[in-house]
Amino acid sequence: MINPFTTYGYESPEYFCDRVSETAELTRLLTNGNNVALISPRRIGKTGLIHHCFEQDSIKQQYVTILIDIYATKSLSDLVFLMGKAIVMRLKTRGQKALDKFLSIVTSLRTGISFDGMGNASWNINIGDINAPEFTLDEIFSYLGQSEMPCIVAIDEFQTISTYPERNVEALMRTYIQECRNAAFIFSGSQRSMMNEIFISPSRPFYQSVTIMHVGAISVDKYVEFAQHHFDKANKKIEGQVIIDIYNKFDGVTWYVQKMLNELFSLTPAGEKCTKDDIDTALSHVIHSHADSYSDIIFQLNQSQTAILQAIASEGKATGITSSAFIKRHHLNSASAVQKAVSALLSKQLITTKQGTYELCDKFMSMWLTQRM
Repeated sequence: MINPFTTYGYESPEYFCDRVSETAELTRLLTNGNNVALISPRRIGKTGLIHHCFEQDSIKQQYVTILIDIYATKSLSDLVFLMGKAIVMRLKTRGQKALDKFLSIVTSLRTGISFDGMGNASWNINIGDINAPEFTLDEIFSYLGQSEMPCIVAIDEFQTISTYPERNVEALMRTYIQECRNAAFIFSGSQRSMMNEIFISPSRPFYQSVTIMHVGAISVDKYVEFAQHHFDKANKKIEGQVIIDIYNKFDGVTWYVQKMLNELFSLTPAGEKCTKDDIDTALSHVIHSHADSYSDIIFQLNQSQTAILQAIASEGKATGITSSAFIKRHHLNSASAVQKAVSALLSKQLITTKQGTYELCDKFMSMWLTQRM
């Protein structure tokens, strides 16, 4: 039997918890021609929300939906490569005719796409093969504008484009998107300050060009209902307080709640009940499975960075980190040394900050560090 608490990707509406109002709002905006900036902390479930929205009949039956994750991209060439590949992979499901139309317009990618005897397409292009990214991008948007069905294009971790060496990417994308009347766009991102700067700053090209949606945590009541339903279906039981305790421990962040429920589900035999006593066992299993990766991360940090990471982990949510009290409490060096280490940890995305409060991005890593102290 499939574990109903998925931790990666999107399985189906059956295994998706709540988000009823968010799904309805996002669907309404997209089907009425709006572009949307979807902003949330990491691992709260915005990508799952996009997938779930794409499964709604009003979108699934009327639009070609394309999702691109650009988190690992470093340049405009990388972005164009992923856009082209995502569209080709999506059109594969729509048959030869749809692909032929794409290739008749996006001629710069034609030689890198081949077909086997069954007519199945293969993507044979490397990132380095994108020699003229602006030209290929122009062709891709030309295709989107001429697609027989309207398109919805979701670009995940959109704030990444602001780090590209090319300085005109935002203006270029804004121009193409503004002129593309046959497609709606979702720009999702987890770096709130960067996303706000892109879409709210009057000096940036995307200013006032989208509807902004913020995605928060699913309510604990919905999670209790969801988890108990799936345990019951598998002839298992779980105490409501177990779900509440997990939810509170991880501030309701979807991925962590799902990961813990996934582990508890696998540890609970059919006909048995999961109780509060099982939480520590499940948590120990999860942290142990990540321990080697965490050790590798620590090995790559210098002494000052490791010390401040441990200090923040020990407090869970740390404030006043350059104050003499914080420095003395954690036996750190000077305030300037703390600032330098914090800057490095932020750039490595090991910690995050909001209104002067710092915490580790990975809550399991925070617990692992605390256990080692």
